[in-house]
This record gives sequence, C-alpha cells and structure tokens, in this order.
Amino acid sequence: MSLIINHSSMQPIYDQIVSQIKDKIMHGEIKEESMLPSVRSLAKELKVSALTVKKAYDSLELEGFIVTVHGKGSFVASINQAQKMEEKRKEIEEDLEQAIKKARACGMTNEEITELFAIIMEEP
Repeated sequence: MSLIINHSSMQPIYDQIVSQIKDKIMHGEIKEESMLPSVRSLAKELKVSALTVKKAYDSLELEGFIVTVHGKGSFVASINQAQKMEEKRKEIEEDLEQAIKKARACGMTNEEITELFAIIMEEP
C-alpha cells in the first residue's frame, strides 16, 4: 500500500496513516472487502512502529472504515452513502476553514469574506 509518511509534519504518524487510508477508501482506490496489509507488514513498509499502525487500524475500525477479523486480518468495511457524505462534508468544512484563515491573514473582514463567498456562489 503506497502511503507517504511525513516525519517532519506536526500531524501524528498514526493520524497520517488513518487519513490516507480513509482517503483511498472514499475515492475507491481501496475497494470494499479488500484485505489491508497486516499491522506488522505495513509497519515494516512504512518504517514505523507496529503499535503506530495498530493505533491507526483501531481508529479506522472505530470509525467504521475497516473490520478486523481475529486471525484473518483487517478488511475494508462496506461504507454506506450517509457515511461517505459525512466524510465529504468534513473535508469541505476543513477546506472552507483554511480559506477563511487565509483571508483573515490577508486582512479581510468577515463582511468582505462573506461578500466574496456570495460572489463565488453566484457563478455557474
């Protein structure tokens, strides 16, 4: 599995693994019911601790993205449309927050940001 770990990032490594696997699942790069690499093999491939990968897999399972079958491995869970939409909404929300932070850093007021957003929403 091709994941890229940025060791100089402020984002924890397990969180980088979680977000990249979720992204691959949401975009269909990893299909439903596909088997994920074992914790040890992914840890070896990424050159990180097996505990880090285990923490990522546990998080993905908690969020309903994967299912772990003891003795068989971890598999991509069937994701319903509501779950897909919620993930997309979170992604859009994060993008909008970044845009607002950037606008404020440039000195734009809330009114100017709102006006710009309204102009953009009018365009086809």
